[in-house]
Amino acid sequence: MYLAAEASGGSSALPLLVVVAFAAFVYFLMIRPQQKRRREVQDMQSTMGLGDEVVTVGGLYGIVTEVADDFVMLEIAPGVSAKYARAAIGKVNQKAAAAEEEPVAEEESVVKPDAD
Repeated sequence: MYLAAEASGGSSALPLLVVVAFAAFVYFLMIRPQQKRRREVQDMQSTMGLGDEVVTVGGLYGIVTEVADDFVMLEIAPGVSAKYARAAIGKVNQKAAAAEEEPVAEEESVVKPDAD
């Protein structure tokens, strides 16, 4: 009888190993990527500046006219501004400095020969 009890006791390390492996799997495939995305969104929202073209999480396009700790003012049409929570900004489409640096296409001048 004593030998049968020892044989069925077995090692309890295998179930513990399975639980640890599952926890690591969940962390690396679900939790870590979500934390990375959250950090990227917070960085984007904290670096928003005046003149940036943004899109809200609801799909509204606007230009940032004022930035405060917990809200931003967006110009959504000429002369029309709306106040939004900073967390409602989903994406910065174009930074204000980048918009100024883009070269404007100049018209090519055509040189006409003199007709003498």
